[in-house]
Amino acid sequence: MPKFLQRRWHGYHTVWAFMLLLVLIIVISIYNWVLGVTSLFLAGTFCFTMLKTEISFRRSLVEYINGLSFRIKRVEGEAVSMLPLGIILYSEDRTVEWNNRHAGDIFSRKSLVGESLQEILPEVISSFQGTAPTKRELNKDSVKDLSLKDQRVEITVDERHYQAVVIPSERLLYLYDITELVVLRERYEEEKLALGILLMDNLDESAQGMDDQQRTSLIAKVTSEITDWAKQFDVYLRRLSSERYLMMLNHRNLQALEESRFVILDEVREMTANLKVPMTLSIGLAFGAESASELGALAQSSLDMALGRGGDQAAVKAGQRLSFYGGKSNAAEKRTRVRARVIAHALRDLMQESDRVLIMGHRTPDIDSVGAAIGLLKAAQMYNVEANIVMEGPNPSITRMIDEIRKDDELYKSFIPTEQALQIMTEHTLLIVVDTHKASMTMEPRLVQYASRIVVVDHHRRGEEFINDAVLVYLEPYASSTCELVTELLQYIHEKVKLTPLEATMLLAGITVDTKQFALHTGSRTFEAAGFLRRIGADTILIQRMLKEDLQEYLSKAEIIKHARMVYDHIALCVTAPGMKIPQLLIAQTADTLLGMTNVFASFVISERPDGLIGISARSLGRMNVQVVMEKLGGGGHLSNAAVQLEGTGKEAEARLLSVLAEIESKEGLFE
Repeated sequence: MPKFLQRRWHGYHTVWAFMLLLVLIIVISIYNWVLGVTSLFLAGTFCFTMLKTEISFRRSLVEYINGLSFRIKRVEGEAVSMLPLGIILYSEDRTVEWNNRHAGDIFSRKSLVGESLQEILPEVISSFQGTAPTKRELNKDSVKDLSLKDQRVEITVDERHYQAVVIPSERLLYLYDITELVVLRERYEEEKLALGILLMDNLDESAQGMDDQQRTSLIAKVTSEITDWAKQFDVYLRRLSSERYLMMLNHRNLQALEESRFVILDEVREMTANLKVPMTLSIGLAFGAESASELGALAQSSLDMALGRGGDQAAVKAGQRLSFYGGKSNAAEKRTRVRARVIAHALRDLMQESDRVLIMGHRTPDIDSVGAAIGLLKAAQMYNVEANIVMEGPNPSITRMIDEIRKDDELYKSFIPTEQALQIMTEHTLLIVVDTHKASMTMEPRLVQYASRIVVVDHHRRGEEFINDAVLVYLEPYASSTCELVTELLQYIHEKVKLTPLEATMLLAGITVDTKQFALHTGSRTFEAAGFLRRIGADTILIQRMLKEDLQEYLSKAEIIKHARMVYDHIALCVTAPGMKIPQLLIAQTADTLLGMTNVFASFVISERPDGLIGISARSLGRMNVQVVMEKLGGGGHLSNAAVQLEGTGKEAEARLLSVLAEIESKEGLFE
C-alpha cells in the first residue's frame, strides 16, 4: 500500500492526538475517577473501532487494486492484440515466439508462432544481419551497443508498405503500416517539376540554300513532329523562337522520356534525311533543384553539355546524375566562320593583356596536342607576348616529332617542364588548354587550379567534367582536330600570318593523324585548313617520315590481332593474353588497324599496359557511338574514337565491356 495511505492514521499527528487524549483522561481521573474510567472506556472503544475500520479499509483497498490490476492486464492484452500495428517477439534463433493479432492479419495468418523471420521477413534479416546477439554473445561491451538507436527498414507485404522497427536488445519487432505515406511520397516525387530546353541545333545548316517558303515549311514540319511528341508524353511546350522551345514536365513524364530514349531525336533526323544536312535536335533537361530559377540554369547547362558533345542528343541532369541519350550522328560542320573570327579576336585581346602565355595539352600528348600548342605559341609571338609550351616526360607517339622540333633551337627552347611553369606563372598569366577540356587530364592540373585566366580550345565532345571557370571556350566537336581549329584562328588572329615550314608541318601533321590520312571526321573546312597550311610551306613528306611505323611495332600489332574475334557480327574485339603488356599507343594503333578490316563497323582492343592498368581503345566508322560505350566504363572520347583505363584483369574488362554492349543493344541498338 502507498505510504501516503498508511500515514492517514499512523502519522505523528495521530500519535500526538492519542497521547493528548490519554493525558486528559488522567487529569479527569484525578478529580473524578468514575468519570476518568468512563472516559478511558470510551477512548478504548473509539480506538478499537478506528483500528477495525482501518483494517476493513485496507482489505477493501487491496481487493479493489487486485481487481483493477486484473482488469488492466486483461484490457492491456486485448489492447496490444487489437493495436493497429504488428508486434512480433522472436527467439535467439530468429523464430517467432509470439505475435499480436494485427501481425497475423498482415501475413493473412492467425498465428506466426514457430515460423522463421528469414521466411516471412527476409528484407529485415538481410538489413539487420548480426544486430541481435544471443545471450551467450552478450558481454558488458555488447550490452552498451544494444542501447543504440532502433533500426528501421521499409518492407512490402502484399502490395502494402510497412516500416519494420527492430529492437535487438528485446528481440522485438514492430510493423507500422505506412502505405498512405509511401503513396504520398511517391506522388510527390512523381509530380516534382522538371524544366527543359529543346533546340534545333543545326537549323541554319539544314536550311542552307532554301528560300523563305521552304525554310518555313521545314520548320513547320519539324515543329508538328515535336508537338505530337510532346502531347504523347504530356509535356508542356512553349515556343521561344524559331528554333528554341521551353519544356515543362513532371518527374513521371521525365522518366517516361528516358525510357523511350528520346525517340524524337531519331524521328526528326530520319524525317529530314533527304536534306543535304539532316535536321537534328538537342535537348537539355534538369530535375531535382530546389527552385525554378536553379532548374532553368541547370537546363541551360545541360543543353550546353549536349551541344558541346556535338548535338543530336539529350542531356538530363537529375540531382548528381548526368545522363546522355542519342548522339548517334557526327556533329554537323558549321559552314560559317563567324565564331572562329570572334574567338580569334577575343583570344588576341587576352594575349595582349597578359604578361605571359602558357600553353598546355593533355597527359601523354599526341601530335594533335603538340601541333595545336605550336600554332598558339606562334600566335602569341606575333604580338610579342612571351609564351611557352608546357611539356613533361618522353612519349613514344611524338618521339619523331620532338626530334624534328629539336632542329629548330628557338622553337625547342619554348618547351618548359611543369615545375618551371608553376614558378613563372603570375596572376596576369594566360593559360591555354588545348585538345582537352578536363582539368584532371591536363599535363599539370595545378596550373589550371592556380591560373586566374584560362582559355580552352578543344574538338572533343564535352564530358561531365569541364573547366567551368574558363574566360574563353572554343569547343567544336565537328572539327577533325584541335590543329584544324587553331589553323582557322591563326587566319583571323593576325592580318599576316607568318609560320615557318616546320610550324605549318606540325599543324598539318595533327590534322593528318586525327583524320587517319583525311579518311575520317573530314569536312570542307578540314581541307581548307590543310590547303592553307600547305600553301605556307607544310611538308607532307616530313609528315610521312614522322608517321612511319617501326617494323617491330607492326609485328607486335599482328601478334595482338591474332587474338581478335567478331561479336555482334560487325564488332572486332581483341583481348591480349594475360601478362602481355602493351603501350597505350600500340593498343590504339591496333584498334585503328582492325577498323580497316572488311565488314568491321567498330573495334575494341583490350590489353594490360606497362603501368598495370587495363587499357581499352575503341574505334568506329561512325555507325556506332563508341564514346557512349567508353563513358559507361568511366572513359570518354569521340563518337568514333574513345578509350578508357580500368583496374583489374583483361578478362574482367572484357566482361564489363560485353555487359555494356549487351545493355546498349537491348535498349536502343548498337548501330544506326
